[in-house]
Amino acid sequence: MDNEGTHGTRGTRGAQPPDGRPGSSVPHPAGPPPATPPAFPPTIPPPTPPPAVPRRPAAAPGQPRPAGARSDTAEWLNAARPRTEPGVWRYAHVARPDERPPRPSLVGPLATMVLWLLLWLLLTERAVPYVSKPIEIITGPEWWSFGGLKEDAPALVVNSTTLYYQVLVLGLGFWAARIGGWAHVFRYFAGPRLGRARLLLSVSGAVVTVWLVWTRRVPLADIILPAVPTSWMQGGGNQYAALLVSLIAYALIGTAIVWPFARIGQWQAGLAPFLGRGEPGPAQPRSAPAQAGPDLAHWPELRAAGSTDAAEALTAAVHADRMNDIDCVRLRHAWGAARTRPDRRASFTDTVLRKGADAYLHPSGRRDLPRRTAVHDPLTGQVRIGACADDPRNPYARRGSGMALEPASLGTSLLVVGPPGSGKTERVVRPVVESLALRALTGQAAVLAVGAGGDRLGPDGAYDVVVRIGDPASLHDFDLYGGTTDPDEAAAALAEGLAGDLPTLDTRRAATALGQLLGPYRAVHGVFPAVPELRELLEGSATALDGLRQALESSGHHAMLRELDARQRQAGGAGDPAAVLADRIAVLDRPAFAGFFATGPDARPFSLRSLEQHPLRVRVDLPERAHAEASRLLTRLILAQFNAITAARADRSLFVCLVLDDATHTVTAETVRGIRRLRSVNAGAVLALRTLDDVPEDLHTPLLGAVGCTMAFPGVTTWDGKRFAETWGKEWVEVREVAQHGVFADQPLTRALHALRKMATGKAVTTDAVTVRQVERERWSASGLAYELPVGHAVLSLTTVDGEHAPPLLVRLGG
Repeated sequence: MDNEGTHGTRGTRGAQPPDGRPGSSVPHPAGPPPATPPAFPPTIPPPTPPPAVPRRPAAAPGQPRPAGARSDTAEWLNAARPRTEPGVWRYAHVARPDERPPRPSLVGPLATMVLWLLLWLLLTERAVPYVSKPIEIITGPEWWSFGGLKEDAPALVVNSTTLYYQVLVLGLGFWAARIGGWAHVFRYFAGPRLGRARLLLSVSGAVVTVWLVWTRRVPLADIILPAVPTSWMQGGGNQYAALLVSLIAYALIGTAIVWPFARIGQWQAGLAPFLGRGEPGPAQPRSAPAQAGPDLAHWPELRAAGSTDAAEALTAAVHADRMNDIDCVRLRHAWGAARTRPDRRASFTDTVLRKGADAYLHPSGRRDLPRRTAVHDPLTGQVRIGACADDPRNPYARRGSGMALEPASLGTSLLVVGPPGSGKTERVVRPVVESLALRALTGQAAVLAVGAGGDRLGPDGAYDVVVRIGDPASLHDFDLYGGTTDPDEAAAALAEGLAGDLPTLDTRRAATALGQLLGPYRAVHGVFPAVPELRELLEGSATALDGLRQALESSGHHAMLRELDARQRQAGGAGDPAAVLADRIAVLDRPAFAGFFATGPDARPFSLRSLEQHPLRVRVDLPERAHAEASRLLTRLILAQFNAITAARADRSLFVCLVLDDATHTVTAETVRGIRRLRSVNAGAVLALRTLDDVPEDLHTPLLGAVGCTMAFPGVTTWDGKRFAETWGKEWVEVREVAQHGVFADQPLTRALHALRKMATGKAVTTDAVTVRQVERERWSASGLAYELPVGHAVLSLTTVDGEHAPPLLVRLGG
């Protein structure tokens, strides 16, 4: 049976379509369809009438597309998304190469090379005394006179002496290379091509050495060949045998020369690809990211399950660009829900074959947002908010990498703090709302965005429901009681919204007082009271209470009558919260809100309980300018209802997120406890604050401990910076301390030299004492957060629902 992706959903109370038609449990889009589709990622074109003359296809049916024809959707779907640290933008991510060491100084290598060349010259001229003594002892003193060879010395002695000095020069060269660090300089400038450079240098050295030996400039052969028996070299009178013996001797000499170079240059590994012993990796196209794993554009998971027909249909749609990124993710999610049950698998295949890319559409019929202001990757649910700055305070591996937010981190809740104008809404809050709205179109999330009026959080067409409180043209109202029928549950949430910010009033007493009125009223009228009626009951109006008492007596609700009697006995007593609650509810009983918060049969409220089952996109516009106190009261009420509803829902497959663009005077002790529980029920919250002082001081530490992700913008105060520094903790760093100590000379000559040096430099002679130790320091200091953050940047710390952490990183927003 075709259920169009709404299998198992139930009707939601109060979720009415904007045109007021009954019978629809899911609201329709709140605005007109988009005029133009977004440009990135790949999208589908708007529907157009069929052309008079059919366009010629790129290829015949069943034939592959031409080599030059590419599908943007297929390339996007097949892009590599490696698993990496939290917050890294995974789309086509390439890990940064290892950090290159600092450039070595060339003074030492050049100095040792000059010294070696000088020694080489002196040895060539036989100008170093006593160096010839070892070879003189070996060859015999009769061939030597005054440190030099006699003119009648045999060739073997001359060649041995020449080779001795050449070996001595070579040994001095190795010593100079080791002292001067020539190998380190070579490795630095070779860089990632070290293997190729080492191979080239060793081959060049081997060729030069063989040429020197062959031309007798290095008399190695003249010393080795005489050691071979003469009968072998003559071949017993056979010239071919003599030639063969000579070739073997020269081959052995050449092998002995080349082998050390081959060992040092690692010729076996360097020449393996050319000798056919190693296969080079496949070349990746430069125009598209490298693929990792199976070709997702061919739907391998459907083929592996036997749904080949559906896979072929979707593959053709993807490569023909009839599907955008949202379509691919939506159908992958639908298949993930259907593959575990054979009956749903058959229904999935049938629906895909009949409707193709239109299968399992969102209840609104939308396939994308009217406009995207950020870069999104719906396959991973990530939204790119910037890039890690190339700053020493960031880990080297993270510098320059993309920074993204995703449901795995939003599930631990995000707290954003920054003064007005710092970019919280434009660069963080709105991209997050867009990402969640796109995820709702794929059937995997529901989002509730609360902010001031206007399109700061996106146009109306991007939402299914838009509630404009105080606007008579609003198609939806707001349900103060959260869609519940339980008086105690409604009273608890309403008490938190009305009096949760008052430290002198116990919200439990306030909930009890409200419950003593809501229960009797609902028992008589079948609905909860509207704002004017609730205000009269809280103020203790004799007319309202007497009328309610008479109705309870006539209907026989004795239990509720006892509740009302208890309320009347407590009215006016010490600690009675009714007066405070009446004052608070009075801010909603204004002419601007006439017709809102209704509960009668003609009411059109939207209930947050609709978020339990449906992937809705909801925006609530608050009248912050004209009615600031009412806006803060409603924001507290929305947060309290959200915590209660998400904690009590049975189906937690949807990720539900609440986004508060301004959470000033919203957070209470009870809501902090509720935010801490969100990560365990597949839900999250995004709270934006101008400063932490907008939260009661005794809640600073609990709030920072309840959220897993925190973000500080430029302009925060040092007091806020101190709280963030304490939250982010400390780390071990290596500190290098240099202390200068004066040098006191005892000898007259040394004193004279020190005096001369002081006259030349103007400074006393000192010596440096260097101490390197490990110390524990704050990752970010309060003053650093307050005064060192550049404009357009922010410091972000992330934690995922799985417990993975990312240290506080300096992020260049929008990059």
